[in-house]
Amino acid sequence: MNPATRVYLDNAATSWPKPPVVYEAVLREMRDSGAAAGRGGYGQAVAAADTVTRTRAAIADLIGAETGRSIVITANGTAALNTAILGALPAGRVRQPAHVVTTAAEHNSVLRPLWALQTRGHVQMDVVDCDQAGRVDADRVLAAVRPETQMVAVTHASNVTGAIQPVETIGRALEDHPAWFLCDAAQTFGYHAIDVRGARIDLLAAPGHKGGMGPLGTGFLYVAPARAADLVPTLWGGTGGNSQELTMPEAAPERFEAGNLNVPAIAGWLAGLQWLKRQTDRCEHLAALANQLDEGLQPLAAVRCLGSGGTLPLRSVTFAGLPPADVGAILDAEFGIQVRTGLHCAARIHAALGTDPDGTVRVSAGHLTTPEEIEILIDAVAAIAGEM
Repeated sequence: MNPATRVYLDNAATSWPKPPVVYEAVLREMRDSGAAAGRGGYGQAVAAADTVTRTRAAIADLIGAETGRSIVITANGTAALNTAILGALPAGRVRQPAHVVTTAAEHNSVLRPLWALQTRGHVQMDVVDCDQAGRVDADRVLAAVRPETQMVAVTHASNVTGAIQPVETIGRALEDHPAWFLCDAAQTFGYHAIDVRGARIDLLAAPGHKGGMGPLGTGFLYVAPARAADLVPTLWGGTGGNSQELTMPEAAPERFEAGNLNVPAIAGWLAGLQWLKRQTDRCEHLAALANQLDEGLQPLAAVRCLGSGGTLPLRSVTFAGLPPADVGAILDAEFGIQVRTGLHCAARIHAALGTDPDGTVRVSAGHLTTPEEIEILIDAVAAIAGEM
């Protein structure tokens, strides 16, 4: 397909296109440096380490973290969530299964690690339902919390409907409770305001390749400084220092970063974050796209639009009598529009939405999506609906 005719609306999976500075930074790092970060004292190695340090600082600034050293660089959002869950709930720490409260709106990157721990007898989890828009009620989440609860895991926004969850309310209510509060910000990092300290979040995980405008293969885990010593490493190996010791370093973030970091991707991510900071109207742009989707899709009688009213330009639609997979194939083949169809790695939410077993057609815009592209989508959806 000619990129000029490609209408890409799968930004909830990964953002595309990236700003040109991202591509340039990746290529420059690979071509002109090529050094590993923290693995040498020569010029290029020091510069690579500085790139990582500046990326940590840029992430910390975007989420209101105390310092860049609260940011653990990971391979992706899933790796960050596994680091959080397996590190906060290590097998064998307690005799009784750890009690965890989570929600039906969660991605499998949260539910599968918890399920794996539960099947091994290490965790007992309660899953709080969501409503027909994918929203979670804070009171219901908090009602499920017990004195012995060890973790509360809530996504910041549904990856199926774009519904923003009340993480600030939940986090503040848990301030005096010993449970870890884990937030999955895969759909909000770079797209929606996050304040980890204001929301009393202990662990916040996100990929860098969605709203953060970085390449694939980037992610991070924020670890509240007061909690870092209690998080157990889940990966062991070289960190570039203290090589005489067989134990991992005590200090974060090195404690959780065994092995070489993907410096070229991180360099691209830093360029994307710097570009993002210059886009002072980005939230208004995204909200306008979300409103445009609602105004165009809601009047269509044969189409059900899930997620209407939210400020993230992420919506799910279903067609009466036409499976989502067929709709996605038609949009791609006949209109050059690329969307995601199915369950979106979040099977639990579809019972509440009434979209089992086929899921939905997910439309997700991003920072570089244009109103003209949204109009192309709306016209295409109307055309498909009109033929039914």
